[in-house]
Amino acid sequence: MTKSRLKKSLLGITLSVSLITSINLIAIPQSAHAASSDAATSASTAASGKAKSIISTGKQYLGVRYQFGATKDRTTSFDCSSFTQFIFAKNGITLPRSSKEQSQVGTFVAKNQLQPGDLVFFYSPIHHVGIYIGNGKIMHTYGSPGVTISDITSGWWSDHYKTARRVIN
Repeated sequence: MTKSRLKKSLLGITLSVSLITSINLIAIPQSAHAASSDAATSASTAASGKAKSIISTGKQYLGVRYQFGATKDRTTSFDCSSFTQFIFAKNGITLPRSSKEQSQVGTFVAKNQLQPGDLVFFYSPIHHVGIYIGNGKIMHTYGSPGVTISDITSGWWSDHYKTARRVIN
């Protein structure tokens, strides 16, 4: 083999190895991205399932009377925060007792980013909490309707909206 042919062969081998190495380096991040994307989708699906379960649990208590100071271990009456505390506990999520305390757990959510299962808070200072159920609606309890569903996109509840927190991971 001549020196010239040997150089060309070595150059060809070097280029082939470089090309294979480059392809492997490019492929690794793409597969890693796909794995992290799958994990994010799986986490989102789990959170969505948990939210559906919380909402379904809450709807079983529609019409249950309101009683200020009701405890979370009674299902014959609720106040706003004992209702959220009870419903979330039935779904494996521990919340503190008062609406003010509940407004300090989880992560902040902008009103235009609300998702079903988010806690929504009213008044300043905060003294009312409900569960966002989607489409501008909340499930909560107050006064004569007891556990009910209300619209927060306009009117009284919209005017008194304060903040929201996401506690479903």
